[in-house]
Amino acid sequence: MENREEERKGSGGAAAGGGSAPGANLRDLVSREYYGHKKKVHSVAWNCLGTKLASGSIDHTARVWSIDPHGHSKVKDIELKGHTDSVDQLCWDPNHPDTVATAAADKSIRLWDARSGKCQVVELSGENINITYKHDGTQIAVGNKEDELTILDVRTLKVAKKYKSTYEVNEIAWNKAGDLFFITTGLGHVEVVKDLEFLKPCKLNAHTAGCYCIAMDPVDRYFAVGSADSLVSLWNVKELLCVRTFTKLEWPVRTVSFNHTGEFIAYASEDPFIDIANVETGRSIHQIPCKAAMNSVEWNPKYNLLAYAGEDKNKYMADEGVFRIFGFETHN
Repeated sequence: MENREEERKGSGGAAAGGGSAPGANLRDLVSREYYGHKKKVHSVAWNCLGTKLASGSIDHTARVWSIDPHGHSKVKDIELKGHTDSVDQLCWDPNHPDTVATAAADKSIRLWDARSGKCQVVELSGENINITYKHDGTQIAVGNKEDELTILDVRTLKVAKKYKSTYEVNEIAWNKAGDLFFITTGLGHVEVVKDLEFLKPCKLNAHTAGCYCIAMDPVDRYFAVGSADSLVSLWNVKELLCVRTFTKLEWPVRTVSFNHTGEFIAYASEDPFIDIANVETGRSIHQIPCKAAMNSVEWNPKYNLLAYAGEDKNKYMADEGVFRIFGFETHN
C-alpha cells in the first residue's frame, strides 16, 4: 500500500528516543501517510511488540499493517473482511502479537489471527462502539450504543458478565493488576468498579461535562480522562486523585494515549492539532498539525511513534481513508 512522508512542523522539542535517534527533537520528525481503507478510519492500535498496527474503518474492514518502527522496510498489510457494518474500535491481545479484536456496529465482535486473516465471531445484542482487553488477556470488555457492557471470557468466548447502565457509557479500561475496571460516563464522572462488581462503583467527579475517553499509563502510575469540557484530567491510580489537567484544546476531547515510558501524553479533538504534553509538568512540548477532527491517537508500546486517524476528506469531499504515524526521521 502507498505511504508517503509528510512534513509536520510544530512547536516544542523534547527528546524523542525510541524509534528515533537519541537526542532527536520532536519538531524534527515527520508523519507518514498510509492509504488502504475506502472510508474514514475510526480506530488505530499497535500490537504488544510495536511491529504491527491495526486500523478499523467505517468501510466495514480492519487492516493489519506490518511496520518497521525505524521506517526502513516496505509496509505490508492484510485486509480483515467479515464485518457488515462500521468497525468502530479495535484492540490487540496484550500478550499475543498476532491476535486482534474488533468491535463493530453489526452487533458482533471478532477475534482475528492477523497472520491468516481468519477469525472467531461472537454475536452480541447491540451496536458495539468500545472494546478493551484485560492485561492478562483472559477477558474482553465491550460497550455498545445502548450503554450495555459485556465481559467475555476469551478462552470460551462466552459472556461472563453483563451490565446495563441507565446513563451514557463511553470508553472503558482495566488497570494493570486487573482488579479495577474504569468506565467513563456522559454524566462527567468516572466509575471505578472493583472485581467487576458493577452495582458497587466508586464514582469520581472528574469533569463538568461528559467523559469520552480514557487511557492507562503503561507504568501503572496514572490514568487520563478526556472530556467534552475540552480538558484531559490526570489521575493517580492508587489514590484515585486528580493530580493535574491538560488544557490546550478548545473542543471536546475524543482520544488520549500515553507513550511507552509514561513520559508523554497525546490528546486530540476537533482542534487543528494533536497536543503532546509532558505528563509530570503538564507542559505542552509539541503539536502535530492535522486537517480534520481526530478519532484515534495511539502511541507505539516500544517506540515514540504516534499513530493517528481522523475525519480527513479529499478534494472531492469524500472520506480519505487514511491514517498517519508521526515520529519518523526525514531521511528514513
